[in-house]
Formats: sequence, structure tokens, C-alpha cells
Amino acid sequence: MQKSERLISLDAFRGFTMAAMVLVNNPGSWEHIYPQLEHANWNGWTFTDWIFPFFLWIVGVSITFSLTARKSKGDSTRTLVLQILRRTVMLFFIGVFLGGFPFGLLWNIPFSFSTIRIPGVLQRIAIGYCCASLLYLFTNKKGIGVVIASLLALYWIVMKCIPVPGIELGSMELGKNFAAYIDSIFLNGHMWKNTLTWDPEGIVSTLPAIATTLFGVLAGEYLRTSSHSKIEKVNWMLVVGAGLLLLGATLDMWLPINKNLWTSSYSIFMAGWALVIFSLFYFLLDVKGVKSWAFPFIVYGSNAITAYIISTIQEVVVYGLSTTVISTTGAVQSISLKDYWMLIFFDKYFSPLNASLIYGLLTVSVIFLILWVMWKKSWFLKV
Repeated sequence: MQKSERLISLDAFRGFTMAAMVLVNNPGSWEHIYPQLEHANWNGWTFTDWIFPFFLWIVGVSITFSLTARKSKGDSTRTLVLQILRRTVMLFFIGVFLGGFPFGLLWNIPFSFSTIRIPGVLQRIAIGYCCASLLYLFTNKKGIGVVIASLLALYWIVMKCIPVPGIELGSMELGKNFAAYIDSIFLNGHMWKNTLTWDPEGIVSTLPAIATTLFGVLAGEYLRTSSHSKIEKVNWMLVVGAGLLLLGATLDMWLPINKNLWTSSYSIFMAGWALVIFSLFYFLLDVKGVKSWAFPFIVYGSNAITAYIISTIQEVVVYGLSTTVISTTGAVQSISLKDYWMLIFFDKYFSPLNASLIYGLLTVSVIFLILWVMWKKSWFLKV
């Protein structure tokens, strides 16, 4: 077993993914967004649909290095399991907390524990991390491969073969499918506010999302233990990534690539993209040593959870705080602080699409400055 080493490329890839998430989650206006900066309406994919699976894949890669390092320090299996469970609970709790913030205490934002959203982005990451970590501890690469295939096949079977009352067998339509049916039973009243009747981070779609994390585990184990040279690793990641892309695109003919349902084809397709994009980071940073271009991403990647928390809370704040303006008719209106900034600083000078984009880029830059100060002072939030 080779000694674990820290991959600069993994930190930068994590930072790239986090910065991209901040950008797509913080447009100046949700009505004016470039198509690639929002999710595909249903089937298909955009740049934005890269982001979440990339996070899960990165978590999988990180697991192989972090758990191996802890083992080398003498941590027992029991200690590692307890650490995994503690981190899982913390990530899940932070996700639920951010989903409920500010809990009806500020800005008259309505809130009720009876309708608080239970699933979410961090919650799915927590589940993926927990399952992948435990599997990595108690099985081998072959076993993980079998689990990936089993999860993707199981998802396909339940979505296509289990009947749902009042819905055509095997339906994959919006809100009319097996996954939505299960959500309506077990998550009733606790789903995403934009859907209410189903959740994009729901129960059934978590199965192939776990597979996405496990794809990352296999990639990490290859990087960590393979005797191939670094350039050979780049080549193999490109070849395997291209193969997964081809497989995912082929399966799309029978089971559409769909982020909201996290279909098996989507899981495979995005694992392919993760390998291809990461291989470019690995080639530039860990093979060629060209690092200056990646500094902003490394800063973002070093405090990714902090960036996510700041991004989420600030969006609630700028919508929650309000100010008054006088309309062209002379009427006094109350608008959110975000809408006021857009009106005064952005809409006057740019087209709606560009104004919205520039606001998002400014948000990315402001959060970078906060993270840079933390990086300079060696302040890192670890969960």
C-alpha cells in the first residue's frame, strides 16, 4: 500500500466546483439566466448539472486518501467508523439548518418545523459520504464495483418495473414516477419548496447518487495505489472517462439522463465528465506543476464548506432585508436589498442576462476574498 499524498489537483477541482456552485446559485435575477447556468428543465444536461455529481465524486476520491492517512496513523476501525458517523450527522444537520434558516426569527420569512425540508444538497452528500466510507473500510475495489452496478441496476428496475397508482408503468415524467411516489409517502410536507410533491434530493434517487460517490472512490483508489506513472494515470482517466461518457449517452436512449431523478445514465455520464475534467486539473497541477492559474480555486477548495454556508446564508439575507423605493408612478414600494442593488448598480448599465451574470460573478469574488483572508490566517472549517 502506497503512502497517501495530497493532490493539489483535487483541492483545485473542489474549489472550481464550489465556485461554480456559488455562481449558479446566486444570479442577479432568476428570470434572467444564461441557459448553461441553470439546470436542464427535465431530461438532458447543462454545465450546471455537472456541479452536484462532481461534489459527490470528489468526496469519493477524498475518502480513499483521508481514511488511508488515518489508518497509517494507527486509528482503529472502530475509531474510523465513529468519525464517519459523527461527520455524517454534522453534515446532515448543517444541511437541515441551512434549509430552515432563519427559522422565522427574522424578516418575517415564514417557517414551520412541520414543513421544514429534510432532504437537501448537504444531506445527500452526508449519505453518500457515509455509505462510501463504510464500504471502503469493509470491502475492496471489486466489491465496490459490484455495489455500483447493483445500485444502478436496482434504481433502473424500481423506476421502470414497480407500478404506481394512477401512473403509467415506467413513467419518467415530471412528478409522475416511482421516485416522486415514494417521496410523497415518506417525505410528505418536508420537500423542496419549489416542488412540494417530490424532491430532487429524494429517497430513491439517492441510490444512484451513492453510486456517483463510489465512482469517485474507485478513481481515488486508482490514483493512490496504481504503479502507473502520472502521465499514464492521466491517459487512463481520459480513456475511462470517455468510456463512461459513451456508456451514459448510450443508456440515455432507454433511461434518460436526468439530474432531478439522478438516473443511472446520469450517474454514469457525470462520473465520466468528472474523470475527464479532473484529469485536466491533474495533468496541469500534479504532472506539469503549472499552479498559478489555480490559486483562486485552491483557496475555494480549502474551505468549501465555509463557502457553501456563506453563499446560502447571504442569499437569504439579501432577499430578507428590504428597502423602499419610489416607482415611476410615484408610489412607494418595498423591495429586497438584492433587487435594490440590481436596480441601482446593474440593471442600469447591462442587459438583463449580463446584469444577472455579473451579480453572480461579484458574489463569487466577494466570497473568495473572505476565503482568502481565512486561507492567509490558516482558518479552515472542518466538519
